[in-house]
Amino acid sequence: MKELVKNHLAEKALFQRRLWVACVILGLLFFALIARLFFLQIIEHNRYITLSNENQFTLLPIAPPRGLIYDRHGVLLADNQPIFNLSLTPNKIKSLKTTIADLQKILPISDEDLSYFYKQLKQNGRYNPVVLKAKLSPEDIAHFYVNQYRFPGVHVDAELVRSYPMGNYFVSALGYVGRINVDELKKVEAKNYLGSNYIGKLGIEKFYENDLHGQVGYQQVETDANGQIVRVLQRMPPVAGRDLHLSIDASLQQAAVAALGGEKGAIVALEPKTGRVLALVSTPGYDPNLFVFGISHDDYAQLRDAPDHPLYNRSIRGQYPFASTIKPFSALAALYYNAVSPDWTISDPGYYTLPNGSHTYRDWKKGGHGRVNLSRAITISCDTYFYQVAVILGITRLGDMLKAFGYGAKTGIDVDEELPGLVPTPQWKLKTKGQPWYLGDTVVAGIGQGYMLTTPLQMAHAVSGIANRGQLYKPSIVDYEVSRNGMKMKIPSVVSSFISLPPDKWDLVINAMHEVVLSGTAHYSFGVPPYSVAAKTGTGQVFSTFGKELDKGKVLPKNLQDNSSFIAFAPVDNPQIALAVVIENGNHAAPGIARQVLDAFFSEPENVIPTPPTP
Repeated sequence: MKELVKNHLAEKALFQRRLWVACVILGLLFFALIARLFFLQIIEHNRYITLSNENQFTLLPIAPPRGLIYDRHGVLLADNQPIFNLSLTPNKIKSLKTTIADLQKILPISDEDLSYFYKQLKQNGRYNPVVLKAKLSPEDIAHFYVNQYRFPGVHVDAELVRSYPMGNYFVSALGYVGRINVDELKKVEAKNYLGSNYIGKLGIEKFYENDLHGQVGYQQVETDANGQIVRVLQRMPPVAGRDLHLSIDASLQQAAVAALGGEKGAIVALEPKTGRVLALVSTPGYDPNLFVFGISHDDYAQLRDAPDHPLYNRSIRGQYPFASTIKPFSALAALYYNAVSPDWTISDPGYYTLPNGSHTYRDWKKGGHGRVNLSRAITISCDTYFYQVAVILGITRLGDMLKAFGYGAKTGIDVDEELPGLVPTPQWKLKTKGQPWYLGDTVVAGIGQGYMLTTPLQMAHAVSGIANRGQLYKPSIVDYEVSRNGMKMKIPSVVSSFISLPPDKWDLVINAMHEVVLSGTAHYSFGVPPYSVAAKTGTGQVFSTFGKELDKGKVLPKNLQDNSSFIAFAPVDNPQIALAVVIENGNHAAPGIARQVLDAFFSEPENVIPTPPTP
C-alpha cells in the first residue's frame, strides 16, 4: 500500500489565507459597527435625544379657570365646581376598543359618552388626553384605581366645570356652557381650547366667550411606561378668564319670576338713564345645569316637545303684536309731524269706517267713548281715535317714528339670539306677500295689529325712550369686567338714538300715560302705588268674542284667551326703571304682574329715589 505523505507547508498557507479573510470580514463588521454608532451617537444625536424625551416627557395643556359671573350686588350667578373625569391618551394605548370594552365592565360608560369621546378624538388627535367619562362618582374612582394597573394610558383628571347655583332663574340672560363640538372649534383659536371641553352656547356665556374663557397653560411632565405622571418638570400657568358683573338685580329677577308664576310670558326691566338691564325673564324656564355635561336625548326631547316651550327665550325672541302699547308712539308721531293737534277731538261711536269703505273697524268698547282728544285717547286706549291718527299719518311716517324708538331692528343687546320684530312697509308686503299695501293695513297698524311685531326687550327699550324724553341707550347686561389682576373695565353706555320734541309734547303723552294708572285702563288691575307710574296697557286678541258680551277669562280655554301686555316707567318725574311685561293668553294679567315687579324694585332701599318737588 502506497503511503500518503502530508504537505505541511500547503496546509499552513491555506490556514493563513483563511485567517486573513476572517480578519478582514471581522474588521469590516467592526468598522460598520463603529460607523453605525458614530452615525447614531454623533450625527443623529439630537434627533434621538428628542425622540427619547418624547417617550419620557409629555407636554400637557392646562385648561384656564372660566371667569365667574355676578349680579350687580355681587351675588354669584355662574360658578366653577371641581369634578373628576376618566381620560384616555390614545398613543399610550395598544387597542382603544379593547381598553374601552374592559373599562365598561367596571364603569358605567354610556353610548353618549362613547359618541362624545370619538368626536373629541377626531378633534384632539392621539397625543392629547381625551375625556371618556365626565363627572365620576367616588365609587367610580375607587373601582378604577383598584384596576388601574390593567389600563396603561388611562387616568383620572380633575377639572373645573360650570355650575349655575340659581338654576332656571337666570338662564334667559346667562344662557349656558356645553361640550364643545367640531363646528364651534373651527370658530375659535383651537390651540387655546386644548384641554378645554366646554364653550358658551347661549346668552352671556356665548357673547362673552373670549373674555370668560381665558388663556390655556402648559406643563411638561415625566411619565412612566404606563403613561402615568411621575413628576412635573415645568409649568406655565393658564390665565383665568375675566369675571363679569352684570347690571341685573338678582332679587328683582327672582321677584319677576315669582310674579309670572306659571304663566307663559316675559318681563324686561331697564335702567332708562343708562340702558342697563335690571331683569330679563322668560317663563317657563329650564335648568341650564342639564346642558353642561351634555343633556340626554330623553331629557332634551321633554324640553323640546313641552307644550309651553321652555327653551324659547320669550324676552328677546318672542315676537308679539304691539297691541295698544303702540298708542303713545302713534301719538308722538302725530305730534312730531303735526298731523293732529293736541286739541283735535273726535266723537267715538264705537267704530270707524274708511271714506267710501264698507268694512267697519271696531273699538274695544262697544258703543264707543264719546268725545275724545289725544290725551284722553291714550288714557282710555280709544281704538277709533288711533285708527284715524294712523290714516292721517300714513304708514311711512308712523313706521319712521317706531323705528326711531328702536322697533323693527335688533337693539344690540349683548346676547346673540335677539330677533328684530317687524315694522312693515308697503315694499315689505309686496316682496314677502306679493300684495300691495292697502289703507286698511294702515288702519289696523294704528292700534298695533296686522303685521306689526315687537319683542318684550324692544318694548322696554322704547318706553325707556319716552321716560328719557327722546334719548335711547343701547341695552346691555354686563356692567363691568374684572381681570385676574383686579383691573375693572367698565362697559360704557351707548346712546342709540334721539328723538327731538318740544317739552310740552312730551308732557302731554307722559301725563296721559300717568293717567292710565290713575283713572284709565290700568286703574283697577294695577291699583294706585306709593310711587308715580306712567304706563300703557295692551291686549292682543287671539279669539274674537266681539258683540257676544262674554267674559273671555271664564268661557274660553286658556290657549284662546287674549295676550296681555304692559309698558311702564317709574317714578314719572325721575325715572329709575322702565318695564315691559307680555303674558301669553294672560287675559289682562300683565298690569298686576308689573305692579308686583315694581313693588319689589322700590322695596329695596337703594332704589327709593325721592320724587322732586312739584314747582
